[in-house]
Amino acid sequence: MLVELICFLVVVLVLKYFFYDDDVMDIGTSDFNALFTVAERLEKLYGGKAHVGLQIPDQDSGSRQSIDLVLVTKREAVIVCVKNVSGFVSVDKDGRWVCTGGHKTERLPDPVTEAKRLVPILESYLEQRGITLPEGYLSCKVICPNPNFRTIVSDSFPSEVITYDQWIQLKPESNMLSGWIKGAFHGGKKEMQESICEKLNLVLSTAPMWDSVTSSMDIEEWHQARECWLIKPNIPDKSAV
Repeated sequence: MLVELICFLVVVLVLKYFFYDDDVMDIGTSDFNALFTVAERLEKLYGGKAHVGLQIPDQDSGSRQSIDLVLVTKREAVIVCVKNVSGFVSVDKDGRWVCTGGHKTERLPDPVTEAKRLVPILESYLEQRGITLPEGYLSCKVICPNPNFRTIVSDSFPSEVITYDQWIQLKPESNMLSGWIKGAFHGGKKEMQESICEKLNLVLSTAPMWDSVTSSMDIEEWHQARECWLIKPNIPDKSAV
């Protein structure tokens, strides 16, 4: 086991110095762009509605919990955490992500645990507004859309994680998705009743959002504005809001 660990570290260091520079850990202002890009693509792939930048009140903590986006389709609702991390990423024994790039290593709290924690919080919020979802309809995923996201041991990531290599393979439903892609968001569930879907979209569309002008935009409007340079590339990081 010790020999394998040493070999792993050697491989990481060699690849790091030959293929990555100091700015490989690109986790900054591009997070906002990545979030809307993921939301737009999910809507195109699954035909649902993506609600971006939610601030859901949590009764237990008395504070609001940030949710990157919630995808609502006729089959289910999915909390999606977007992790725009890059570099060589592995999972340690505690589930934390170890991101190595350039000349530094960063450890991130387990994103899957973070995403799962948001499920009961959102369920409670919806119940307070008269929506009780069928058991299992609300799930969570972690998407890594950064092209510089690299895994050395991909099997170490939980099934809730969609790595960049998997992300780029996602195809529209009309193209007969492969088994693992179907499982990524559908899990063999029956279609949600249209009335529940409509109520869910209504509640989420009126839920608290990030205190930002762009967060209140429709995804299509945001992209139109970006194309017209109404929104500049240097959009502030959401964490600074």
